[in-house]
Amino acid sequence: MEAGATAGGPLDGPPEAPPGGPHRIVVVGGGAAGLELATRLGDRYRDGRRATVTLVEKARTHLWKPLLHAVAAGSMDRAQHELNYLAQAHWHHFTYRYGEMVGLDRAAKAIELGAMLDDEGREITPASRLGYDTLIMAVGSVTNDFGTPGAARHAIPLETPEQASRFNRRLVNACLRANAQEEPVRPGQLHIAIIGAGATGTELAAELHRTVRAVVAYGLDRIKPERDIRIVLVEAAPRILPALPERISEATTKLLEQMGVEVKTGTRVAEVREDGVVFADGALLPAELVVWSAGVKGPDFLKEVGGLETNRINQIVVLPTLQSTRDPSVFAMGDCAACPRGDGAWVPPRAQAAHQQASHLFTQMETIIAKGGIAKGTPAPFVYRDFGSLVSLGKYSTVGSLMGFLVGKSMFIEGYFARLMYRSLYKMHQTALHGGAPTLWRTLAGLVSQRAEPGVKLH
Repeated sequence: MEAGATAGGPLDGPPEAPPGGPHRIVVVGGGAAGLELATRLGDRYRDGRRATVTLVEKARTHLWKPLLHAVAAGSMDRAQHELNYLAQAHWHHFTYRYGEMVGLDRAAKAIELGAMLDDEGREITPASRLGYDTLIMAVGSVTNDFGTPGAARHAIPLETPEQASRFNRRLVNACLRANAQEEPVRPGQLHIAIIGAGATGTELAAELHRTVRAVVAYGLDRIKPERDIRIVLVEAAPRILPALPERISEATTKLLEQMGVEVKTGTRVAEVREDGVVFADGALLPAELVVWSAGVKGPDFLKEVGGLETNRINQIVVLPTLQSTRDPSVFAMGDCAACPRGDGAWVPPRAQAAHQQASHLFTQMETIIAKGGIAKGTPAPFVYRDFGSLVSLGKYSTVGSLMGFLVGKSMFIEGYFARLMYRSLYKMHQTALHGGAPTLWRTLAGLVSQRAEPGVKLH
C-alpha cells in the first residue's frame, strides 16, 4: 500500500517535526470542507517535500450531507454516491487515518486518536498520537435535540448515511407490515412526523410524499396513500425555513400544502414517545416514524479537548482568519466553526460556506508554508459571500433565491431553472473531488443506471 493511502497506525514517530522537514498539515473531519481541502492540498504537495497532508476521519466513506434526505426517503441509492476515503487518498496523494480524535495536546502539537473497533469488538486500529504543524478542524455538526425527553431514543436524526439508511429501512418495513396485517391500518400507523423545518426537514417531507407512494405502488394494494399516509412537518418558529428569505418560506409552504404535507409552525415539541410526539400544549401527534432535524451543534468532544474556546453549541470560536482564538496553529471551518462575518452576524452552517472556507484555507496554506510557518505571517481574513439559497422539493419543484452577483439584488427563482442550480451545487462538490471530466462521466453513467432500477429503494 502506498504511503499516501495508508489507513494509519501507531508508528507515527515523535510529534515534533524534524528540522527542515515538510510542513505537516492535519485535517480532522472528512465532510465537504475537510475532504475538499485535503484533496486539493494533496494534489498541490503530492511529492511530500514541502508539506504532507493527513485526513483523520472515523468513517470509511464520504457522502455529501445535503443528499441525506434523499437517502432517507429512498429516492437515492447511497452506494452510487459514496466515496471511499482510502481510495481518494491514494488518488490524490494524501494520507487517510481511520480514527476518531479524542484529545489535543497543543503544547506538543499532537492530536490523540482513540482505538477503532469493529462490530464484534475487535481492534482495527490502536490508540495513537499524530503530530502536526497546522491543524484544521472540520468535524461538522451533529443533531441538537435540546434535551427533549425521548428524542434520542425514539427519533432518528439525519447526521450520517447510516442513519438515513436506517430510517429508509424502517419506512419500507412499516409499509410491508401495514400491508401484511389482518386488521386495518391503525391511527398513527404510517404517519411520519418531521421535527424541524429547516432545509433538511423540508426537503425530506417533499421527497417522502413521492417515495412512500412509489413504494406502495409496487404491489402494496391494501394501503391507500390518501387515507393511510400522513406526513407532518413541525417547526417551532413562526414559519418554515426560518434561516432563509421569507419569500422562499412562503413559496415552499404553498407547494407542500398542495402536495398534502401538513405544516405546523409555532409548535414546540415537549416529548417524543414510541407512539408519537407530544407538543408543549399537551396535544399528541400520533406517528410511527419520527425524524429529528430541529437543530445542529458541534460534537460534544469539542468543548473538552485542548482548551479551545467554544460557544454554547460547541462550535470552535475562530478569528476572521479561521484561526482559533487561543492557538494560531489550530484552524476550524465548516459547521464546527463559529466565524464572525463582520456585520455582527455569524457565517451560517451551510454547504456553500464550507466550500468557500476550504478554498480560502487552500490558498492560505500556500502562504503559510512559503513563509516558513504560521509564526512568520498572519493569514488573510475569510470573507463569506452569500450566493443565495435553494431548497429542493424533489421532482415536484425547487425554489430559491440568487444573490446580487447576477442582477444587483436578490432574485427569486423556482421550477426547472432552480432545480438545475440546485444540482449544480453537488456537481461543484464532485468536481472539487474528482475533476471536471470524471464528474461528467459519472453523471452520464448515473443517468444510464437510473433507467434500469426502481424509482425508489425497496430494501
